[in-house]
Amino acid sequence: MTAPSPSPQELHQRRLQQLATYLRESELILASWDAYSDEHTDESGWPHDEQAYGLRAAVRDAETWRAFNRVRSCAKELLATAEVQLQQLDTAAVRPHWPGRLAALHHALNRLNALQHEWLETRATLPASLKPGTEAYDDVLDERNSEAWHYLGEWSAHGQALLDIHAAARQAPSRLPGTGAAPSWAPATPAAPATSSTARR
Repeated sequence: MTAPSPSPQELHQRRLQQLATYLRESELILASWDAYSDEHTDESGWPHDEQAYGLRAAVRDAETWRAFNRVRSCAKELLATAEVQLQQLDTAAVRPHWPGRLAALHHALNRLNALQHEWLETRATLPASLKPGTEAYDDVLDERNSEAWHYLGEWSAHGQALLDIHAAARQAPSRLPGTGAAPSWAPATPAAPATSSTARR
């Protein structure tokens, strides 16, 4: 027997849980990196061994990218829902920094998606002999992860705003029946993709 499909509210809750998991994991990754950096740099912040330091930074970047992957596929929907919730909240319930943090998350997501697109295009041009684990392949992948580090950090720093907005929306009074307005906790429904005769690449 096929399990019933989750409701939009259940699906959104799962996405929020995935975001919360990323926030926890990224905090642990950053704490581990900070401990390593403190131990392996001098008083001026210069690493004792630049090569080893660079390799450890690449591990940090890759771990953070992998942790965010579970969120990246639904990040657009999370942001869209938060924006709807924010519009429906009473002004008194809105924290002043929320709109700015949503804007920062939007920008970071756009850059992360662009970096992923560039990586896929680059990977398609690599010789078949270059597999994961080969130096040339890993160098290109490390470059993507390194460029993504800042934007992954933006999601680590500001992602809590999505959870806070959702919590505020759940606590807000329900809309009056018959107004035609969705409850403030209802997830936004993504627009249906436009049909096109052009095949995807």
